Amino acid sequence: MKKMTNRKGTLIVLSGPSGTGKGTVLKHFFDNYADDAVKLSISATTRLPRDGETDGVNYFFVEKEKFENMVQNDMLLEWASFCGNCYGTPKAFVDENLENGCDVILEIEVQGALKVMEKRPDAAFVFIAPPSMQELKNRIVGRQTETADVIEKRMETAKWEVQNISKYTYAVVNDDADMAAKRLKTIIDAERLKVEKNNFANLNG
Repeated sequence: MKKMTNRKGTLIVLSGPSGTGKGTVLKHFFDNYADDAVKLSISATTRLPRDGETDGVNYFFVEKEKFENMVQNDMLLEWASFCGNCYGTPKAFVDENLENGCDVILEIEVQGALKVMEKRPDAAFVFIAPPSMQELKNRIVGRQTETADVIEKRMETAKWEVQNISKYTYAVVNDDADMAAKRLKTIIDAERLKVEKNNFANLNG
């Protein structure tokens, strides 16, 4: 892969409760604001695809046995179990792109983000928050993809996730997906301007 810039790529970890619209925000961002130096990492998961999701595009959908093999062989940057399913981030894609000056966005659960904080403290952590907990519940119910029991489990998990917001670098309230996408672009632009991410050797001489 050709190196995109003289700067180091930034790992951008984006997470938040299920139903906050993380996927919608990212779609607006990549459709309207992203450049070629931003890559979206694809997670591996044992859950079944939802309508409209494609293997190798939205997720790598794998059997539990294969996922366990990836864990045992240290092929994942992080992994977590959520509502009975496993999710993980393949290391190879992330590290190759960072080394070549690309920024890599990980859209992962809060549980997984907390693990990445320990391994990659230099990453930028972005929490996508709902306007309110009631609006969050309305969005989850409106998807019509979960049973009442699963919805309640997701809301209990969401309460715990919101309690961890202070551990993040940035927080974006998603009351409008396009505005949230613009804020994400602003965050990435700011990260790219950090002195430690750039090579100023040409100024020393």
